[in-house]
Amino acid sequence: MKETPAHTPYHPRWYRSRVSTYWWLGKWAHLKFILREISSVFVAFFVVLLLLQIWALERGPRAYAEFQRWLESPLLVALSLISFFFVVFHAITWFSLAPRAMVVRLRGTRLPDAVIAGSNYLAWLIVSVIIGWALLGG
Repeated sequence: MKETPAHTPYHPRWYRSRVSTYWWLGKWAHLKFILREISSVFVAFFVVLLLLQIWALERGPRAYAEFQRWLESPLLVALSLISFFFVVFHAITWFSLAPRAMVVRLRGTRLPDAVIAGSNYLAWLIVSVIIGWALLGG
């Protein structure tokens, strides 16, 4: 039986080149990946804000009016705009990844990526129009 050599304090180390902290700024694909990951924080902020809005609405007209006044602060307006940008970015990148995440076959033929992504965008548009129509008084 062959013995495994023991580790010695003088064991050679393999060369590893230094990687910059900002490696992800070098390529658009890497930057887009990092932005997508960061967008999750803003999506979570949007969800918390929506839950707070529902809670204020549940507590009555006075609480909801206070909540609306709170939303008018410059900080929250800026955070809401940034969150809106990131939520839309998150949705667009998700819909663009959908053809890679799911393979749809019709009569044994794989549907093109554009059909899968396009159907997601179309569904998003239809749902947005319906919600907009309902909110604006139909």
